[in-house]
Amino acid sequence: MPPKRTTVRDLRRQNRSTLLSTLFFDGPLSRHELGARSGLSAATVSNVTGELVEDGLVVEAGSVDSDGGRPRVLLRVNPAFGHVIGVDVGETGIKVELFDLGMTQLAAVEHALPPGDPAAVAGLIASGVAKVVAEVPAPSVLGVGIGVPGTVEQGASAIVHAQTLGWNGVPLEEMVRAAGVDLPLYVQNGAKTQGQAEMWFGAGRGARHVVVALVGSGVGAAVVTEGAVYRGATSSAGEWGHTTIVYGGRPCRCGSSGCLEAYVGAEGILERYRKARGGREVPGTDEQSGVDGLIRAAASSKTAARVLEETAGYLGAGIANLVNLFNPERIILGGWAGLALGEHCFDRIVAATRAHSLRHPYEQTSIALGQLGPDAVAVGAATLPVAALLDGAADAHQPRREFRL
Repeated sequence: MPPKRTTVRDLRRQNRSTLLSTLFFDGPLSRHELGARSGLSAATVSNVTGELVEDGLVVEAGSVDSDGGRPRVLLRVNPAFGHVIGVDVGETGIKVELFDLGMTQLAAVEHALPPGDPAAVAGLIASGVAKVVAEVPAPSVLGVGIGVPGTVEQGASAIVHAQTLGWNGVPLEEMVRAAGVDLPLYVQNGAKTQGQAEMWFGAGRGARHVVVALVGSGVGAAVVTEGAVYRGATSSAGEWGHTTIVYGGRPCRCGSSGCLEAYVGAEGILERYRKARGGREVPGTDEQSGVDGLIRAAASSKTAARVLEETAGYLGAGIANLVNLFNPERIILGGWAGLALGEHCFDRIVAATRAHSLRHPYEQTSIALGQLGPDAVAVGAATLPVAALLDGAADAHQPRREFRL
């Protein structure tokens, strides 16, 4: 196939994208700094930033002294240019969050619902979007990103396969549109959206080869190399929770046995704790309060301490598999359960990782806790329409579709 010819329009679009992305991640910056960081000429920087200012995408943000000359004007992405929405479809509820382009949260809605019924999930997403959109002018909303459990088949319309939820080929994007959302939609696996959020704003910044591990009700991972998330042939890469940690081990809700998720996912942790208590129910009203209760009880209960110690060991062994398979420079542990375990058992998790890793790749790896907390999936989902804006900056001044319900 002959190489694609680069047109003047392509070059202009690329230059706009380069400068806008640089300002988004590193701004405020002067035009001189933009030229140095982007490698573009002073004339190109001046012309393109002038267009971006005229379009309202970029605004002035004060000035700094220069060496002997006039003060240099600083530029930044205009937070008020538009708004984005991030949706986290978790296994115990749905979060819908509204952000400006500075990624400041402006509104949030949360629904407690195990997402067994896709139609109910689509309806709650639409209801949540309607509530947060009411906080801003509807035409300013650039799009809605949705992070979901399972595999997302990308095509003309996103299809979700989530075996643990009983979702097989669910046309979630079409269902959300049918429920009343007439905005650009971007659907992606929740672990991958969390990975993008941590790479953009959190513990992954500055690293080139990263694995972001999500541990909550379910378990997944995002493998990021040179800024790109590895998706695999059909976008199912990263199902770390369904790698085998114990041959012939505990049954997993995916239908297999011995999966990592059956040992370190919240449901698996609490089931093992319940069994260790002789079948007595675990204190707590939901999975999160149950895991928190286990961690607190470990200070005075030998049973709880043993379960927590074993969980840290299983998790460390699972992380060691990531070290040996992907040779990352950084592994980030996130998700609400991952953060809770990491805050109380970090040294034990690291020790188990070291014990089960090959020495050389382990020595090249650092392990860190996620910095964005339990909202990481929603923040990452909200970055999906931002990424589309940065990649397609030439068309950013075009009118956006409105929301209707």
